[in-house]
Amino acid sequence: MDFQLTPEEETFRAEVRAFLDEMLPPGTHTMDPAFLAEWHRRVREKRWVGFSWPREVGGGGGSIMQQVILKEEMAKRKAPPLGTCFMGLAWVGPAIIQYGTEAQKQRFVPDILDGKVQWCTGYSEPGSGSDLASLQCRGVRDGEHYVVNGQKIWTSIAMWSKWIILLVRTGPPGVEHKHDGITCLLVEMDTPGITVRPIRNMSGGAMFAEVFFDDVRVPVGNRLGEEGQGWKVTVSALAHERSSIAEVEGLLRKLDELVELARRAVKNGRPALEDDGVRRRIARCETRIEAMRMNGLRFLTKQLKGEPLGAETSINKLHRAALEVEMGDLALEIQGSAGHLEKEVEGGRWQRFALNWPEVVIGGGTPNIQRNIIGERVLGLPKD
Repeated sequence: MDFQLTPEEETFRAEVRAFLDEMLPPGTHTMDPAFLAEWHRRVREKRWVGFSWPREVGGGGGSIMQQVILKEEMAKRKAPPLGTCFMGLAWVGPAIIQYGTEAQKQRFVPDILDGKVQWCTGYSEPGSGSDLASLQCRGVRDGEHYVVNGQKIWTSIAMWSKWIILLVRTGPPGVEHKHDGITCLLVEMDTPGITVRPIRNMSGGAMFAEVFFDDVRVPVGNRLGEEGQGWKVTVSALAHERSSIAEVEGLLRKLDELVELARRAVKNGRPALEDDGVRRRIARCETRIEAMRMNGLRFLTKQLKGEPLGAETSINKLHRAALEVEMGDLALEIQGSAGHLEKEVEGGRWQRFALNWPEVVIGGGTPNIQRNIIGERVLGLPKD
């Protein structure tokens, strides 16, 4: 690994910092609608939304290293997101760019970059558990359509999404290899036959939903990749989600807030930060974040060498989920008995952070999925 930036990369970092100095002076209210509108207009104008995507599809054509610099600087300054369609930018867009037809690229990519539509992901099913490849939602070819029947669950933001990237089984029953016969479809959420039921979580919110498909007709032209190639499309798409090391900056920022909370809170008559147990746990979190950063740099080095990212990216996904759960638990413990009272400390933000752990842990693949991937494809263990 080479930790030194080139002069061009240092120049780009200075450009990003200058932009942030202009857009985010002290006292800026980043949740103000007028500010957010201007923010999204400016970052889109600079082609920083979809920064690493090819310029011919509307992206920035930036290098992998520049993208890391951009996300690092944004995270350090607590800047609003680059773009408003998280799933579209994280993996739907890259999957369409890699596997989509020219017509699909022209139809979907500009709207993702401009934040005009939201996407959700139809992967998990009630009977599949951690074994995504055993999915049963079925798509049967009928002329120029697939007729889809089945159910998805834990579908993030399905209630507000206009499109879903959906995995269905199109192969014959009893195929020898369960990864075969899976096809990826792009489905408009207001298609007749789709029903969405929100799932309320422990904090009172509802980020996930169940999605039911009852004789839903999807044009063959909305198939992403070849029939039966859905597993390959999905593995590639999720690798885009798990390859970023910029998430480390967000975790370090959260750790700083945790330290500040421990400095203000009182435990046994003294600041909680002076408690040996609290200090050990904070140090353990910091050590694990650093391990995640170093692991991310290994992935980045592979990308810079032009090598494909493999299954090892699941390590950071699994690591991050466990770390966020531990940080949430520690925040409540630092608050003592007040930790059990909503809105008692800082309006209840730490309670919401701790209770929202399912979104972090389940989103993008459960820990069991990640462990299976690591065990089978990285360690070479027998298949589950």
